Amino acid sequence: MNRKIINDPVYGFITIDDPLLFAIIDHPWYQRLRRIHQMAMAQLVYPGAVHTRLHHSLGAYHLMRYALFELRQKGIEISDEEATAAKIAILLHDIGHGPFSHALEGMLALDKHHEELSLAIMHRLNTEFEGKLQMAIDIFTGVYPRKFLHQLVSGQLDVDRMDYLTRDSFYSGVSEGTVAYDRILKMITVKDGELMVEEKAIFSIEKFLIARRLMYWQVYLHKTVIVAEQMLQKIICRAREIEATSCSVYLNTILKAGRETSPNALLNDFCLLDDIDILSAIKGWMQHDDFILRTLSTKMINRNLFKIQYSTQAELPEELKKIETKIAEQLNLPDHLVHYFAFSGSVKNSLYKTEEEKINILFKDGVVKDISQVDNALVHKNLVTAEEKYYICYLKK
Repeated sequence: MNRKIINDPVYGFITIDDPLLFAIIDHPWYQRLRRIHQMAMAQLVYPGAVHTRLHHSLGAYHLMRYALFELRQKGIEISDEEATAAKIAILLHDIGHGPFSHALEGMLALDKHHEELSLAIMHRLNTEFEGKLQMAIDIFTGVYPRKFLHQLVSGQLDVDRMDYLTRDSFYSGVSEGTVAYDRILKMITVKDGELMVEEKAIFSIEKFLIARRLMYWQVYLHKTVIVAEQMLQKIICRAREIEATSCSVYLNTILKAGRETSPNALLNDFCLLDDIDILSAIKGWMQHDDFILRTLSTKMINRNLFKIQYSTQAELPEELKKIETKIAEQLNLPDHLVHYFAFSGSVKNSLYKTEEEKINILFKDGVVKDISQVDNALVHKNLVTAEEKYYICYLKK
């Protein structure tokens, strides 16, 4: 059987050994992931964080192979067809991401989030591959009867999260994000059709949850990352508002699309859109006649970002109003346009979302407990509660 070996800086060698997987990876829509940064604007804070969605996709696939192997070693029956389908589901789980990933989530495809677009793309590929992706789609959507396969793709302890924490920590250099993915995967098992973890892995699970929380505040929700992403969104909003054009025909089509346009009608253009289109457009808009678009674009390209203030209090409107008034006077802007240069928002992060899939711990006596119910567990009510921070961003003098 033919196989391909990919040298990954995080895990070493990743093996691709299925003709269908070869064909999917070679597809132009999958190859587009090479041109989309995994961590969007985080590279403005952590210069090494320039890895792509393709890196993450292949890494998550590698961990899926690892997980399936361990489950089979423990006597869990998984057919070759199910194993292939689970690998396809994780390979394609992020294929619906647009340029700069979460930074422009919902802005370039009629308010559709990447999960919806991933599913739409998977359906289109399923037609192209003559129905061979149907089981993968069923696993991805959670309708396949063997729930643990879906939980490996999407859940509190899925291989997606294990890879992005491990990989983002590696590329950013933030060691707090390091997780013991290999130990966790050694300890996973299945009971009553659901994924759970053996008792011996409790401390590794707690470290995994803490690492995720730290990575969010230190990296994903870093104040400089937030302000850069917000400025990027403002640029796209302004370009759409004044009907600015770029050299990319794909971006022009997406920007001009009305709310009544079917996402399926835009799928071909969306699947040709990547970070290069956005960066090229922003560089071109540095010379635009519109003062707002020109100013925002120039500041973004030169990393001359707005000032941002974080607060744990929601009482920011009064302070924001003063800043808006000052900026309107300085720039001679009408009130309805000041929001491009001064705005507020909030970000939220929690250690463990109890309303989502549980992380179940299987004890030696057969008892199953949610991680938050384990005696002396680090995950307790105080940490389960989401922490929210409020911010205001505004143009520097």
